[in-house]
Amino acid sequence: MKRDSLRELIKGGRIVQVPGAFDSLSARLIERAGFESVYMTGFGATASRLGMPDIGLLTQTEMTEQARNMTRAVNIPVIADADAGYGGPSNVERTVREYVQAGVAAIHLEDQASPKRCGQMSGIRLVDPQEAVARIQVATLSRGNNDLIIIGRTDALSVSGMSGAIRRANMYLEAGADLAFVDGVKRIAEVRAISELVQGPKLVSIVDGTEAAELSVDDLQEMGFSIVLYAVTCLFSASRAMSDTLASLKANGSPKGMRGMSYDEFVEVVDLPFHQALGDRFDVGAEQQE
Repeated sequence: MKRDSLRELIKGGRIVQVPGAFDSLSARLIERAGFESVYMTGFGATASRLGMPDIGLLTQTEMTEQARNMTRAVNIPVIADADAGYGGPSNVERTVREYVQAGVAAIHLEDQASPKRCGQMSGIRLVDPQEAVARIQVATLSRGNNDLIIIGRTDALSVSGMSGAIRRANMYLEAGADLAFVDGVKRIAEVRAISELVQGPKLVSIVDGTEAAELSVDDLQEMGFSIVLYAVTCLFSASRAMSDTLASLKANGSPKGMRGMSYDEFVEVVDLPFHQALGDRFDVGAEQQE
């Protein structure tokens, strides 16, 4: 099982690098690059599906459909954004069951009030800590015998400072979360404080353009993090590449000289040779026409 493989990676003692994918194609590219896990980012999923910001616009069914497509596209564990569970205890229970059926290895649940927003944005509102603890408890109960990894995420850093974020992260670990995740870090000092004060397995998300992005994977390994997410790196890089390509095409009137994948390279990514071979072997209709 992919869930088992993620647990084994974590138990191996080496930090797991997990780039964010905004769709199934980017997930395939992450796998082909040799990474051992992929992160389904809600920020990227919202941008990809709607072309809109991450302000709680995608529904639970849209998010789980995105996750299901991604798990079908790759053979490495998928860590998925589950927002705040999409409602009360029964909604959280259903969310867990849907993600289990989608085949993801892990989900993170956050402590924001609705409407939620990206952890790097201003204006975040939190639910009471006990309500957030209840979300974690419902999630751990709802997974049953399915070894889904539950990550307790807090967005308290920008609301109540480091002390409030650390307190919540430790509460979520005590409530049964497998890992704690303090989102919204921007500075190296914040990452160090989290590494020292969160009393259990922890995850960190590094966002491009922040001071924290100067930290290497070896730095984060030494700090004791189990997983590092690079949630928006692929999304931002792909968006820049497409914008530059389109600007060049508009200015020059031709794709000549542009540096992109060739047709042959791209069809390898989407596994066309496998499907061609399958069709050649089992396409009875084509044989009858001959």
